[in-house]
Amino acid sequence: MTSRPLRPIRTLLVANRGEIACRIFSTARRMGIRTVAVHSEADADAAHVRAADEAHLIGPAPARESYLRIDRILEAARASGADAIHPGYGFLSENADFAEAIAAAGLIFVGPPASAIRAMGSKSAAKSLMEKANVPLVPGYHGDDQDPDLLAREAVRIGFPVLIKASAGGGGKGMKVVERAEDFAATLASAKREAASSFGDDRVLIERYLTKPRHIEVQVFADTHGGTVHLFERDCSVQRRHQKVIEEAPAPGMPPERRAAMGEAAVEAARAVGYVGAGTVEFIAEGADFFFMEMNTRLQVEHPVTEAITGQDLVEWQIRVARGEALPLGRHELTITGHAVEARLYAEDATRDFLPQTGRLDHLVFPAGVRVDAGVATGDAVSHHYDPMIAKLIAHGSTRAEALAGLADALAATEVIGLVTNRGFLERILRHPEFVEARHDTGFIARNADTLFAPAPADDRLALLAALAVLEREAATMPHAPADPHSPWGAAGAWCMNLPARVEVLLRDGGEARTIAFDRFAGATRFVGPEGPVEVAATLHADGRLDARLGGTRLTARVAFVGDHVAVFAGRTQAAYTLVDPRAGDDAHHHHADRLVAPMPGSVVQVLVEAGATVAKGDPLVVVEAMKMEHVIRAPHDGVVERVDVVVGDVVADGTELAVMAAES
Repeated sequence: MTSRPLRPIRTLLVANRGEIACRIFSTARRMGIRTVAVHSEADADAAHVRAADEAHLIGPAPARESYLRIDRILEAARASGADAIHPGYGFLSENADFAEAIAAAGLIFVGPPASAIRAMGSKSAAKSLMEKANVPLVPGYHGDDQDPDLLAREAVRIGFPVLIKASAGGGGKGMKVVERAEDFAATLASAKREAASSFGDDRVLIERYLTKPRHIEVQVFADTHGGTVHLFERDCSVQRRHQKVIEEAPAPGMPPERRAAMGEAAVEAARAVGYVGAGTVEFIAEGADFFFMEMNTRLQVEHPVTEAITGQDLVEWQIRVARGEALPLGRHELTITGHAVEARLYAEDATRDFLPQTGRLDHLVFPAGVRVDAGVATGDAVSHHYDPMIAKLIAHGSTRAEALAGLADALAATEVIGLVTNRGFLERILRHPEFVEARHDTGFIARNADTLFAPAPADDRLALLAALAVLEREAATMPHAPADPHSPWGAAGAWCMNLPARVEVLLRDGGEARTIAFDRFAGATRFVGPEGPVEVAATLHADGRLDARLGGTRLTARVAFVGDHVAVFAGRTQAAYTLVDPRAGDDAHHHHADRLVAPMPGSVVQVLVEAGATVAKGDPLVVVEAMKMEHVIRAPHDGVVERVDVVVGDVVADGTELAVMAAES
């Protein structure tokens, strides 16, 4: 391979957003490189914009009008004087036309050549290439003919269950499992819509769906001097909706001979397409066999675990290779040190089929002791236009057990107010015996749903601590008579002559309201609990620390107030409550069961019924697309559709009425 002359990179533009843009800026700044961000109107004050030296607006909120606009990104590069463009991951990161346009503009693309992106960017083409190289493949159909009838016949030939995958995709978008032949047509149509929306390409491939596989991927790197290495493997088997949730390196239980075989196969795959830069070759393993799945021609979301076990900065490697330098280290200079594990913290409700959440992060605090790659901060918004990832938390330890425990403890100590997240769900995964003992596979979450999705057991002490914090905050604002601070006439608090003064704090925990009652008498405060009065005391400090005494037990917690909400963080437990004004009446914010509303902001992509239609319970009525995923609104019971209030193309807010069914008789 002919080497390229060294090319300086003085100013780097990142054609992406969120935590990956912040991550790249951090490395670039350390290397003395000036940084440039691009952003949509929705991201005008986003974290990656604040992290850059310079930022340019490239369009409205929808990605197709901003982050997917090659022309506007190149305009920003010219205006900022950028020498190079880093694509990050997602959006245009695996778009060969983007790579070619950057080269045509005389700029450096921090990524592989367009020819390699094309060769591996199509899952079908990549599998054909691997088949010629005698790399084992999962039985399936990878052809160009996309006739639905042909695809249905191929699915029958392969044998159900089958997996439909977007040919140009990744990240679980456009990926669907089909259990029965009669469900194939509808599932295929949905997969194609998601693929077209996410990647601008609705082509799919079909494979046999393995029942208990492990997802193993190998990090590869190549330079322009003929050097190609692998930086070991990652296990990404814990997935939901075919998207990774927990990633770790190295893969637990990986025999040295298989590590060598998979690493060599990954290196040969990279060499076969003349690869340059960072890439990931993904395999699926079951029993003693492993099969090639795809190659991602970009940096992966889970690259930090590889950095942790190798001690290398992969973004720095990317920049050096893009400048024309040789790889910093050779194959035999790379070693594994310890174990690393990463969790993706998302704004999503795991108990509602991982429904993405949107809104403002009122409070976000991460603990010390772990690496945190975050794309948002307190006060930022999670928009329905983009992926709802909040941050990645990465723990490294000398052993796997140490890394898992460290990450679980870090998640327990992470403080989030304003949005529902998968924090507790992630923590339960990391502490689950099957995962701790490395007996998991890609079916781990579905198999252990009862345990992983179970609500955290209620801790009444947290509600009591919240109520004490409320009282302490109120006491701090009460006026006292300076001449006699003990006079009942000098305070605005409750007081009753010769009897305890009853003080009540009303808190709502989800849908349940509770009253926390206290009696105050002779300078003492007693909690009026179901098991009798308990003397309590508390001090709320300016930094949010609460020192409390509950009977003979002393506790320390952190408390955060946001509007009419109070959150308590105590050890491994935390809870958030809404302060209820007893004068405001009963909260009636709920939806009638027959009013079908949008579960989150999004766009209507299908309306499957008309007014007057008779439907059965579970029938799909409306499909809403949000964050590149489709959410099907189904009939809550047998009955008749009274009216439909939306049409295809409507943009709806969270709670927007979509349709109304006649009340169940």
